Amino acid sequence: MGEQNHSPGNELQHRTRAEVPGKKSWHSQAYALGAVSNFMSTFLTFPIYKIVFRQQIHAMAVSEAVRQLWHEGPQYFYRGIYPPLLSKTLQGTLLFGTYDSLLCSLSPVGPHTLGHRWAAGLMSGVVEAVALSPFERVQNVLQDGRKQARFPSTFSILKEFNSYGLWGRLSLGYYRGFWPVLARNSLGSALYFSFKDPIQDGLAEQGLPYWVPALVSGSVNGTITCLVLYPLIVLVANMQSHIGWQNMPSLWASAQDVWNTRGRKLLLIYRGGSLVILRSSVTWGLTTAIHDFLQRKSRSRKEVKTD
Repeated sequence: MGEQNHSPGNELQHRTRAEVPGKKSWHSQAYALGAVSNFMSTFLTFPIYKIVFRQQIHAMAVSEAVRQLWHEGPQYFYRGIYPPLLSKTLQGTLLFGTYDSLLCSLSPVGPHTLGHRWAAGLMSGVVEAVALSPFERVQNVLQDGRKQARFPSTFSILKEFNSYGLWGRLSLGYYRGFWPVLARNSLGSALYFSFKDPIQDGLAEQGLPYWVPALVSGSVNGTITCLVLYPLIVLVANMQSHIGWQNMPSLWASAQDVWNTRGRKLLLIYRGGSLVILRSSVTWGLTTAIHDFLQRKSRSRKEVKTD
């Protein structure tokens, strides 16, 4: 643990903060990095995500999901992309910025232990879930092909939610499926930030180009985190696809329904998991690499100004 705390990646992080005490420029750059990288990754990987979503809802093979989208027509292929573009941009902003702020609060001068990284990641995931769950809810309704006629646009879904009472807007509308979202996001953030630096620092010691450890670290973390939490991802997709005032199944009933419709087999729960893992690996690999690159550029500019 001591070696990890003083590793190259953490040393860069500590020195950057120490050079500009009280200033927000580094933090602003981290917020901007998360926004831009997540926006780009979401746009590039959205077709994969939509195929995966159809698998999660209908328990179909990849070829069947692709054929279903093809029959619907190309005009619907990017249907539902606006909510994830906005939510993922905000997600990157909140995730990296909030994590860094919380980590500084827990350990202002460092070194940052595994416990510090885990706690900051967990809390940043909670903030992310509270802020972004409504976006994911709208996105999942839009991507469900069974609801295209009734809800042809984002506005039609918002109109439906806003027709409910205050509690209905929250429990049946914007925050439907919130508890599994909270568990997924908080645990996912904690896992990602806890093991990102150790993996990256271990690879950096092998003399690889500086961007390779960051890319591999993000990809590995994204893959492992997605693999562990995939059942929650499926549960969220199924819960958030329900809409209306009809009797919605509870969290436990929804989990039982997913388990039963998948033939009570874990393998069928993970149907579509390969594409989810691929998308997660690409997304988090790019995000981590870009974040590390901008962090290094920021440090270089400060050193030049100091000299």
